[in-house]
Amino acid sequence: MPEPVTDRAPFIYDLWHGAWIAAIIVGIIVWGLIGWAAWKYRRRAEDEIPVQTRYNLPIEILYTVAPIVMVLVFFYYTVTTQNDVLEEVSADQADHNIKVVGQQWSWTFNYIEDDALDGSTSVYEGGTTADRPTLVLPVDESVRVELLSPDVIHSFWVPAFLFKMDVIPGRANSFSFTPTEEGTFVGRCAELCGAYHSRMLFNVDVVSADEYAQHLADLQEQGNTGEALGGSDATTQPGLEDEVQDDDTTEGSE
Repeated sequence: MPEPVTDRAPFIYDLWHGAWIAAIIVGIIVWGLIGWAAWKYRRRAEDEIPVQTRYNLPIEILYTVAPIVMVLVFFYYTVTTQNDVLEEVSADQADHNIKVVGQQWSWTFNYIEDDALDGSTSVYEGGTTADRPTLVLPVDESVRVELLSPDVIHSFWVPAFLFKMDVIPGRANSFSFTPTEEGTFVGRCAELCGAYHSRMLFNVDVVSADEYAQHLADLQEQGNTGEALGGSDATTQPGLEDEVQDDDTTEGSE
């Protein structure tokens, strides 16, 4: 599992390792008891009838209560971890607000009225399957991400963040976090969403505050102002038409 690179990732990291430790301990106990019982009560002679035991109330209570206790403990740690990971920072409190649009088959990142510019201008960066977009984030500054889709269900997943959330048409999902390590990380769609699902990739660059501000200024200079939230052209992907036509031609020739 990747080392945590956000303030929320350690919660998932600890839960994952705790679950494995618990599973190993339970497995050792269960398999140990199975092995002990098989050896202790094995048939010792050809004509021997094994001891017939039934209605052992203490043991029946034990193997009924023990799993219930284990499930409750696992449930408690899962819920508390989920609450810690999904704890929201409001749009007003977050240092940066970003609207992420997932559409067949790429991503658009809208930086909403960011203080790195003038606090009132929004800029965006989009991509295609042939031109992978990059989500740029400032290190050690809180970010609130809102997820939108104009077409089908997608899923925003950055493995290094140990986090994934569905992008659902007609519903705005959101989450908050703070990147804690600079670097470049790979993101992808984790929900089967059509023919080019496997190409629905993006990069995440976690950079210094100055580099982040410069990136937004570059987008503004390029004319990428306002919000690009998808629409009727969401499924039109430049660079794919020739490939699709080639595939059709190949099938026709066969």
